[in-house]
Amino acid sequence: MKKQLFLFSALIFLSAQIIFPKIISNKFLDGASITGITHYGNFIWISTYGQGIFRYSLSEDKWYNYSTKENNIENDFFYSIAASKNYIWAGAVDGIYTLDIRKDQWRKRKFALGGEMGNWIRSLCYDPEQNVLWIGRFQNLTRLDVSRQRYIDRMLMQNNDAKTNTIKVIKMDGDSLIWFGTESGVFMYRKKMSMDERDSWQFINNKDGGFLDQGDAVSITDILFEPSAIWFGTDEFITVKDPNFNVGGIYIYNRKSKWERISTNNGLPADGIYCLARTGNKIWAGVYSFDKREKKDYGRGLVLIDRNTLKVTPVDLNEIDISSSKITCLYFDGSNMWIGTDNGLSKIVIENPLARWMLKKTEAPIQENLRKRKLKR
Repeated sequence: MKKQLFLFSALIFLSAQIIFPKIISNKFLDGASITGITHYGNFIWISTYGQGIFRYSLSEDKWYNYSTKENNIENDFFYSIAASKNYIWAGAVDGIYTLDIRKDQWRKRKFALGGEMGNWIRSLCYDPEQNVLWIGRFQNLTRLDVSRQRYIDRMLMQNNDAKTNTIKVIKMDGDSLIWFGTESGVFMYRKKMSMDERDSWQFINNKDGGFLDQGDAVSITDILFEPSAIWFGTDEFITVKDPNFNVGGIYIYNRKSKWERISTNNGLPADGIYCLARTGNKIWAGVYSFDKREKKDYGRGLVLIDRNTLKVTPVDLNEIDISSSKITCLYFDGSNMWIGTDNGLSKIVIENPLARWMLKKTEAPIQENLRKRKLKR
């Protein structure tokens, strides 16, 4: 399942901008359509559309599959995944599936509010601080108090626009904010406040200066945070009749009032954005284009964007042994970038070996100095 390649080329990955002479790439799950990647403890968890859920042990380098083929789960088609110490959650079109890790058993829950479409689980986000799972559905948002197993549903519709109640992405912003991206704008929630308090919510769409007032609507695909800025990946969805519906691109908000946009005018291969991730000073983006006549999306590969200059650099997928240009999801575990496509999964080693070596060289003198200071006291 794994193929290791040592590809001799140069690619700048980290904020220190060290050029590595070697890229280490591993391939897994050939043929699988990857929809979600998450990490908890020793395990990487992968959701797929068609092959169920995969678990990868980092310490043992072993894979395990939950699927109808293995007869240990009743569905193979999943859109999202989240993980905690005791549970794994996976979102499907017919409800949310929960794995009790201790019992190694899955159970399914359906939602009454929202009808059939209300059971399409598009996004999941676990908050370990509050032990809360946020469940983004095609209709409505659900908050699960994991300890009490208590579900609270909430309709987020704004201005009678049903698309503002379709939750596509949920991301934690530090320890106090949560962002909910929809098909027509984004909500910011102050999680220390009650959901019923008016001041706990803020809604931003492409009106009144938001997202530069571009397009008929703005559909959020991913959200990435910096201390002073927020990056929003957006959908491109244009047709012959509606050439300005979702214009796509990456929008950068400086948390005050300034907006910038990166698009094909700035070097992107296309304006549709599947996913975003960050390593140091580099922003990774999976890009696609939308054919307005066929009404179909086509993967256009992977790019790196410099956070400071906003320079866009396309990645040669051949150099990292990725056979598909449809990059569906990205996940950085602190050492490796996991790249999901519609045809498999790759792991790219991002860890800086020079920095680790320098740490070992300086660690002993630092510890010795601390010991001497204590003796002086």
